[in-house]
Amino acid sequence: MSTTHTPELGKVFLVGAGPGAADLITLRGARLLAQADIVFHDALVDPTMLELCPQATKVAVGKRCGKLSSAQHFINKRLVDAAKNHQIIIRLKGGDPMMFGRADEEIQALKRAGIQVEVVPGITAALAGAASMQQSLTLRGVSRSVAFVTVAQGQDPSSDSPSKSEHIPLAQPNADTLVYYMGRKDATSIAKQLIEGVTNHDDGTPVHILEAVSTKNERHWSSTLGQLANGEADEWFNAASPALIMIGEALRQKPQVLSSELDSSCSELNDGLQNSIVLTNCRRSA
Repeated sequence: MSTTHTPELGKVFLVGAGPGAADLITLRGARLLAQADIVFHDALVDPTMLELCPQATKVAVGKRCGKLSSAQHFINKRLVDAAKNHQIIIRLKGGDPMMFGRADEEIQALKRAGIQVEVVPGITAALAGAASMQQSLTLRGVSRSVAFVTVAQGQDPSSDSPSKSEHIPLAQPNADTLVYYMGRKDATSIAKQLIEGVTNHDDGTPVHILEAVSTKNERHWSSTLGQLANGEADEWFNAASPALIMIGEALRQKPQVLSSELDSSCSELNDGLQNSIVLTNCRRSA
């Protein structure tokens, strides 16, 4: 009597590629890429990152606004099908998989099919942007809350067609620091809504726009919410680069502190540190 052998299903890893630079992927993510049988990657993944998986089949499934791209339900199906033929499947997503990446839909589709899935986090663009500017998103006495926002309209998770609420404006969050993903085409209206709405942001609030964060093409535009509302950044944007809009008082540029000021403000800061002296009269900033 013969028995039918059911092949073991593979495992899918949703891996965060990070904000752009290939060397900002995590060690775990890089290790998994080196073991992968097949890699489904986003459009914004740095091509040099794919050099980490020369042995794998590479499939582009990226989504870019205004360009021909893979429908989400089709990506879900390809992941399920791949798990029937491969053991290690990587879904390589820009930034962090759990931030505006429709990861939940892929996870649920895989679980319904009885396929194991694991998420490997990555550095999201907002944190890479703050690091690039050397400006904290939080600041003692100024910013105790941060909101990551997208103005992209909601869709039915089971469909790639816009929902009935597509043209209903989304309420602006009232966090101290706001970081907008995918907000380029709505930048002017975002600024106007914040100035006119019941928020703690006015036309003098600092604004930083960062494009292609952490890559060789990175660019910055620094100004105010009022100037953004007046459309002054419209001609600056590069439609080919992903943009991040960061708003809040914590992002106000700090005046540079000269070394002579540091010497005078903390006269005890010297070799005494090696003798475990605790300094109590030095000025601190946060």
